[in-house]
Amino acid sequence: MAGINKVIIVGRLGSDPEMKAVGQGSTVTRLSVATSESWLDKSGQKQERTEWHRVTVWGKLAELCGKYLAKGRQVYVEGKLQTRSWEDNGQKKYATDIVASTVQFLGAGQAAGASVDNGAGMNQSSGNDFNFGDFGPEPSFNQSEDIPF
Repeated sequence: MAGINKVIIVGRLGSDPEMKAVGQGSTVTRLSVATSESWLDKSGQKQERTEWHRVTVWGKLAELCGKYLAKGRQVYVEGKLQTRSWEDNGQKKYATDIVASTVQFLGAGQAAGASVDNGAGMNQSSGNDFNFGDFGPEPSFNQSEDIPF
């Protein structure tokens, strides 16, 4: 039986997209997306946890994300998990990213509610403002890090 590798998240960008040209005319954009969950513990106190996700977007979709998304913007991301590895000073390192096939822009922004599926186009819908203080600290990314694939 074949496996299934599908990820769907809705969260907010913790930083502006990092877009760069790679190879022959290809574009890659990296997004840092926060998702949060809350629950009541045994004593009835509200607990909350924020998870940070690395999202990699390729091609025309990457260009649109780099152009229209910004820190704090809410997005719907659909894609697959992909783990990559590389050597750094003789040590093997790993990172697991969500490789996006669909990114839907939610909430208010420059292109409010734009929806992009495999770079096919954009549709408009309504959006909401938010308070970015709801999320914990964003993890740091080494901007000089090359994508090894």
